[in-house]
Amino acid sequence: MIFALVLAGCGALNEQAGEASVNVKTLTGVQPVIIAHRGASGERPEHTLAAYQLAIEQGADFIEPDLVLTRDGVLVARHENEISETTDVADRQEFAARKASKTIDGQEYSGWFIEDFTLAELKTLRARERLPELRAGNMQYDGQFEIPTFEEILQLLQKHEKKSGKRIGVYPETKHPGYFATLGLDHDEPMLKLLSQYGYGGKEDPVFIQSFEVGNLKALDGKTEIRLVQLVGSEGGPPDRADRSFASMLTEDGLTEIATYADGIGPSKDLVIDRNAVGFLGKPTGLVAAAHKAGLLVHPWTFRRENHFLPTDFKSGIDPREPGDLAGEIRAYVAAGVDGLFSDNPAQALSAVQQ
Repeated sequence: MIFALVLAGCGALNEQAGEASVNVKTLTGVQPVIIAHRGASGERPEHTLAAYQLAIEQGADFIEPDLVLTRDGVLVARHENEISETTDVADRQEFAARKASKTIDGQEYSGWFIEDFTLAELKTLRARERLPELRAGNMQYDGQFEIPTFEEILQLLQKHEKKSGKRIGVYPETKHPGYFATLGLDHDEPMLKLLSQYGYGGKEDPVFIQSFEVGNLKALDGKTEIRLVQLVGSEGGPPDRADRSFASMLTEDGLTEIATYADGIGPSKDLVIDRNAVGFLGKPTGLVAAAHKAGLLVHPWTFRRENHFLPTDFKSGIDPREPGDLAGEIRAYVAAGVDGLFSDNPAQALSAVQQ
């Protein structure tokens, strides 16, 4: 719905957007890539080496670590720098005094924050399932895994390549880079150094760097040949650009501007195909065609198998925990021409794409 409005002034680009964009193929003419969202996080606690390993075994083309920084400047993988939902930190009395309230990108948070821990301290914590109400099966792994460093993730990929001869891509996201910069903690230098060290340094390598921030991507564009992806949400705007909305970035002019510093966009999936008032999947919005016209790849997020996350017409029933027709949903997006997609369930996503 949002994108249908912002495309209104794009003339022929939006003519019969629903039917026409169904036949749009990928920008490069190759099969869409499967990006394991935080690893195979539908089956293991997210952002753990076990989740990444399973994603590799299931055939993912890329694994996605969200990167935050410890107090001593080490890149580690967590979805957010507040870690009470994904670790046992709240149960650790030795860290009780570390609980704090902070404002990050304009939002208030209360809990325990990565930047208040050294790597050595962080390594004493253990990961937990983030969505126990939906993924009770994953709770059997609570307490088993450490928080991995970015280097440990790259070492895992290197080990797999040496063993199998197959190279798996990496798709890091810089989380709150502007906020971390105010603390004197920099994503770019250690991230680019590690990527180069492990053979991910150029446009031809299987690597993308993604961010919701514009300034971070523009800065990276001046430092590396690695492909960059501008993340785009359904609401709001980039945290470092109060003067811009995500909707304005998806107009013809906005996409042209993104193409000056990035190679693709990572939109919320409802920006590619919207849903109607009762949650049924609608028609393609025209975003894929518009992005391709600007020379941008399109990698929407996030595809999950539980009914809770699926469009109404792809649910298997009313239990939000039960798996629905994830493959059917993914096939609709493949038909819309996406170049790749993020999924918590890479095995099912790969099977759907291959079909």
